[in-house]
Amino acid sequence: MFHPISQVTLPYNPQSRVVASTQSKCEEACLSSCSCTAYSYNNSRCYVWNGELLSVNLNNGFTITSKDVLYLRLSAKDFLPSLRKNKRKPNVGVVIATSITGFGLLILLFLLLNWRNKFMWCGLLPLYYDNQGSAGGIIAFKYTDLVRATKNFYEKLGVGSFGSVYKGVLSDSKTIVAVKRLDGARQGEKQFRAEMSLVGLIQHINLVKLIGFCCEGDHRLLVYEHMLNGSLDGHLFKKSNANVVVLNWNIRCQIALGVARGLCYLHQGCRECIIHCDIKPENILLDESFVPKIADFGLAAFMGRDFSRVMTTFRGTAGYLAPEWLTGVAITPKIDVYGFGMVLLEIISGRRNSPIEIPYNTRSSSTRYQNVEEYFPVQAISKLHGGDVKSLVDPQLDGDFNLEEAERVCKVACWCIQDNEFDRPTMGEVVRILEGLQEINMPPMLRLLAALTEQFGAVTSV
Repeated sequence: MFHPISQVTLPYNPQSRVVASTQSKCEEACLSSCSCTAYSYNNSRCYVWNGELLSVNLNNGFTITSKDVLYLRLSAKDFLPSLRKNKRKPNVGVVIATSITGFGLLILLFLLLNWRNKFMWCGLLPLYYDNQGSAGGIIAFKYTDLVRATKNFYEKLGVGSFGSVYKGVLSDSKTIVAVKRLDGARQGEKQFRAEMSLVGLIQHINLVKLIGFCCEGDHRLLVYEHMLNGSLDGHLFKKSNANVVVLNWNIRCQIALGVARGLCYLHQGCRECIIHCDIKPENILLDESFVPKIADFGLAAFMGRDFSRVMTTFRGTAGYLAPEWLTGVAITPKIDVYGFGMVLLEIISGRRNSPIEIPYNTRSSSTRYQNVEEYFPVQAISKLHGGDVKSLVDPQLDGDFNLEEAERVCKVACWCIQDNEFDRPTMGEVVRILEGLQEINMPPMLRLLAALTEQFGAVTSV
């Protein structure tokens, strides 16, 4: 069969010109060749084309004055339905089934949108399902289930800046969890969103695992894997507690390296750089094998890769804050490096880094300066330069440690807490140094602390 196309610029280079007195003879000439694809007849001129039709211009909104008609050869089964003489009536059953299916899909879409809006006001993406149903391994718990799991929040594991953490057992009676209940409508909501968007999307052996959440009414709860050995600060500083284990040197090195690897993953292993902003022993949890896991991402932030964002809110904990927090410049991952350096010194010594006190008036009594001299980072870098690292190590180890490793860890710590962020190593470099794959030089004295110590000496001599 042939389909006529009027007002067309005929294809380029016809294969044959047939002498035909009528259009029917021209049509027969095309049908007689299996390769013929079209013909045109006008004023006793018969043109036949074989194969592809090139340079055909149709009347698609453009002015074409051609009076030629192209007859396109088609198989009967491919012939346009609009040209068929016997038009088929629509199947009533198919129409009804299609209508019912479309209506059902509309109802399903409405329910999904309604369910999505239920969670969007919590600041969550619609990635989660009802209790015991999960997407990506994260469970949406009912508040009543978590009340039952924690025995009405009976056993408190710890207290943080935004709420308390309680021990719980899930309905399978096997899985022990830590349930963080966030307090305060504003700060709690902000931390809830931060931890859900961060911990829910990343997985690493040295980052605490988020099991699920609860977002009902004013209740904001996060459910984490339970860390049998609690937080690092309990083993370093709470030595009177009978349940605390004195960490041997190998475990301390394991903890230092694990935390470094976790931070390296946050800074360099994720698509967007994540800065924790609050690295301290309280936010480092230990499992049954004393493998460290970084926790509490309530202050963390996605920073991209250009590090041009200036934080407008004060974050972190005194004693672990990098100097640039006070200057208002754009922050980088080096603030986590600074906090990690302070934690390293505490892992080595088993003692707190006493916060430094700076008097407002230089004529104040010299007792105000005692904390400058006793500030442990000053002692650490001074004794490192003097070759007396042994006196810095926690006395509870009874001398059972590797002096070469202690010197390396102390050097790393002192480089990490340098005043200028550009002098600090990256966490990737820290990992390689702690693994013994990269050498490290003696760090310089901290300029700010050196100036304060010098000022202290001048005042006391007067």
